[in-house]
Amino acid sequence: MKDILLITPPFTQLNTPYPATAYLKGFLNIKKAAAFQMDLGIEVILELFSKKTFMELFDIAFEKDSIVSENCERIYALKEQYLQPLDEVIRFLQGKNQTFARQICTDNFLPRASRFEQLDDMDWAFGSMGMQDKAKHIATLYIEDLSDFIIECIDDNFGFSRYAERLGRSANSFDELYEQLHTEPTFIDNITIKILEERLKTVQPKLICISVPFPGNLYSAFRCAQFIKSNYPKLPVSMGGGFPNTELRSVSDIRVFEFFDYITLDDGELPIELLISNVLNPTSENPDHDLFKRTFLLENGEVTYKNNSTRSDYRQMEVGTPDYSDLLLADYISVIEIANPMHSLWSDGRWNKLTMAHGCYWGRCTFCDISLDYIKTYQPVAARLLVDRMEELIAQTGENGFHFVDEAAPPSLMKALAIEIIKRKLSLTWWANIRFEKNFTRDLCMLLKASGCIAISGGLEVASDRLLKLIEKGVTVAQVAQVTRNLTEANIMVHSYLMYGYPTQTIQETVDSLEMVRQLFEIGVLQSGFWHQFALTAHSPIGLNPSEYGVTPIFKDITFANNDVDFKDKTGIDHSKFSYGLKKSLFNFMHGIGFEMPLQEWFDFKIPKTQIKTNLIQSYLGAEPNFTIQPTAKVLWLGGMPLIDEQIKTKRGITRHQLKMTFHDTTETFQIIMEKEMGEWLLNVLEQLTPHQEKQTSFAQLKNDFETYFEDFELFWFSKPIRQLKEHGLLVL
Repeated sequence: MKDILLITPPFTQLNTPYPATAYLKGFLNIKKAAAFQMDLGIEVILELFSKKTFMELFDIAFEKDSIVSENCERIYALKEQYLQPLDEVIRFLQGKNQTFARQICTDNFLPRASRFEQLDDMDWAFGSMGMQDKAKHIATLYIEDLSDFIIECIDDNFGFSRYAERLGRSANSFDELYEQLHTEPTFIDNITIKILEERLKTVQPKLICISVPFPGNLYSAFRCAQFIKSNYPKLPVSMGGGFPNTELRSVSDIRVFEFFDYITLDDGELPIELLISNVLNPTSENPDHDLFKRTFLLENGEVTYKNNSTRSDYRQMEVGTPDYSDLLLADYISVIEIANPMHSLWSDGRWNKLTMAHGCYWGRCTFCDISLDYIKTYQPVAARLLVDRMEELIAQTGENGFHFVDEAAPPSLMKALAIEIIKRKLSLTWWANIRFEKNFTRDLCMLLKASGCIAISGGLEVASDRLLKLIEKGVTVAQVAQVTRNLTEANIMVHSYLMYGYPTQTIQETVDSLEMVRQLFEIGVLQSGFWHQFALTAHSPIGLNPSEYGVTPIFKDITFANNDVDFKDKTGIDHSKFSYGLKKSLFNFMHGIGFEMPLQEWFDFKIPKTQIKTNLIQSYLGAEPNFTIQPTAKVLWLGGMPLIDEQIKTKRGITRHQLKMTFHDTTETFQIIMEKEMGEWLLNVLEQLTPHQEKQTSFAQLKNDFETYFEDFELFWFSKPIRQLKEHGLLVL
């Protein structure tokens, strides 16, 4: 028995749990509140994609006569070939049957329907040794064929990472969702409810907290709440998470509260603590009696927003380490949907999710919800505490891969984090989202790589300096090119979010933006990207002041969800027509092809010629580097100590004592020869510059120390031996 049951409804990700309930459980551990958590998404998927269930689905589809397309006719005709390996394919994708990869890669072992029609070139994608990834890709296409069968013949709301998403998107009125909830539960609903019912019987909670991160979780959240209210009418149910935080800030429809007793907004720790206090101890002697934090509830027949507690929210250092216990960590499914190494990070492997900082340190982008707490309230976590949490999670989960889910990870904190990881000699893998700002120098990127950073995603948005200024992104295209070059040279993969249709964007700017992106891929400083069309949100600067950005919003009466806003752009351009050409060209660029094709070839309508010079990005990368070093910059040596050989050389009667220092790193060996006195000074200094020292040496301190013994530090700093060390781990940060 537990007092609180934390639920993530279907569906979010196949490969790793969405972290909201783990964050809350970690906090509740500190408060000694007994909580159990479950990810209904993965539990429903595992029940659905089983031989036993699919036998039933094939029979239902035949009886309903719902098999219409040639594709689903083929799948049904091959149902025995689909059913026989299904359980073993799922086990393989869970990492439990790795030898099965060779069988999966055998031609014609798995049946193939429409998902295999655009099968990537396997040898190009995975090489001759990539057997496991190749098998994952083939197995993924196989289960996607089965998902297509579900969508056509059983339930058109199904999706691996969303369910009935259309009911949650821009649902200004509750009418359609309410009507759907009063129809017969779907096949997938029944699986969800069966699993939930079993868990309710074992946990016997006194409060249910359902986290709804996305529109694709909303319908299932309401179905779960509906079942609970029908069968356990006195059991309180609360909703929190990303969807209500952004969409339900002005909810007023009382019908919502037929399903949920409470809806909490923004950081969930204090609101849930107060809910627990009121539910478990509802007496007037309770000091928290009838006190709430950012909570909607029904009072006297009306939707009421209560924020009458004077207590402050917990700071990030006070919320504890996420706790992934109770979740079926060994049962998540790693898939590779497309043969792209960056995209596979989202769906392949199980990542521990962590946050470096609450909110965004930049907080100015005009398309972003910077007026909301999850963006505007910036609170970084100390690097030591972050790495403490990482070590706790490694011990708890057995996984040493981390995805930092910040809107934009702060470079100063990333630097401190990397140094702390290296100092503790941890072997782990991590990736994060950033702004492509100038602080990501070559040396910082080398440090991040040394600490285990393998990939970075960041928003280039619109590759146009005019529009980047309007967005208030705080970067230029030249800066983005230089930062992506620094990351790529450090062997860190780079993914860029790209945007089209930003207010006042012209057709010429869209074409020129594509040309910039083409050049970035051709030169090789971008490895992955994704185009999305601009969407106006109610809580962004544009949504709050639309006239300043040349858009006219089309407002509707809001009784339920309020985030995405329809609008008219004063340019009158139909930006959606660019979608196919932008995405098709990008797909080719990511595969290293199509660079020589005129941009017109990607579109089936006339576009203007680009006004961007063909070597513009190359010219940005060829700009003279800035050799100015701040005196406060820290100097770090990531390499090992050399083997020493003292040499005595006599020439023209002059005897010279020299040190030959032989350095070994993981890939090569190099040598440096110096006069003995200066060499001994350097050896002593390198020891002091390692990350394991309690305090890092500044550039000014290094210069002053050198000049205590020798002259002309600049000549020394730019000498060939020091250049060699810079290439092998001598960093200035």
